[in-house]
Amino acid sequence: MLKADLHIHTEYSMDCANSLDKIVERCLELGINCAVIADHGTIEGALKLKKIAPFTVVIAEEILTPDGEIMGMFLKESIPSGISVSEAISKIRAQNGLVCIPHPFDIFRPSALRGKILKNIADQVDIIEVFNARTLPFQSQNKARLFAEKYDLIKSAGSDAHTLAEVGNAYVEMPEFNHRDDYLQALANGNIHGHKTNPLAHFASLKNRIIKRFG
Repeated sequence: MLKADLHIHTEYSMDCANSLDKIVERCLELGINCAVIADHGTIEGALKLKKIAPFTVVIAEEILTPDGEIMGMFLKESIPSGISVSEAISKIRAQNGLVCIPHPFDIFRPSALRGKILKNIADQVDIIEVFNARTLPFQSQNKARLFAEKYDLIKSAGSDAHTLAEVGNAYVEMPEFNHRDDYLQALANGNIHGHKTNPLAHFASLKNRIIKRFG
């Protein structure tokens, strides 16, 4: 079985300072043997981490659209931010990737997809994150779970770690997989575990964003 944190950021995100080596070290310390690396706007960090990690790494990216973020999984090339939701989905599909919705309905994140736009694309989504350790309100997580059940979407979970201490705060115990299609089946048979991250972690992200922009 895998202990999989399905949403981790690296120093290649504009709001994160986690080095690749330290992420690998932290995962090994916690027994995390599968990680989805989903940096903002690039897969560069994920590609590099995959080369050095002694465990399974899925190449992913959080793509910021005018309506919110979409996660592309099993990508081979980075997808630019700023494109529409439909363009992002099209570019993910062109790489035979999977479409995942991270932190949906999160009322404190402008980057969270919600409402009509999410309903309109439900039939184009493969996976929805029903537990994100950084999402604070219980109502947001509950809405995500109900949405997944209504539209028969596969449920996912991840720490959304932007600091090393957050890695593993949410994870899925799931069977091993060999490729994209195996992943969906394995995730569908997984069990979600975890706890909420201390809200103060968001200040670390803000600090990193400011340092990278003006430092």
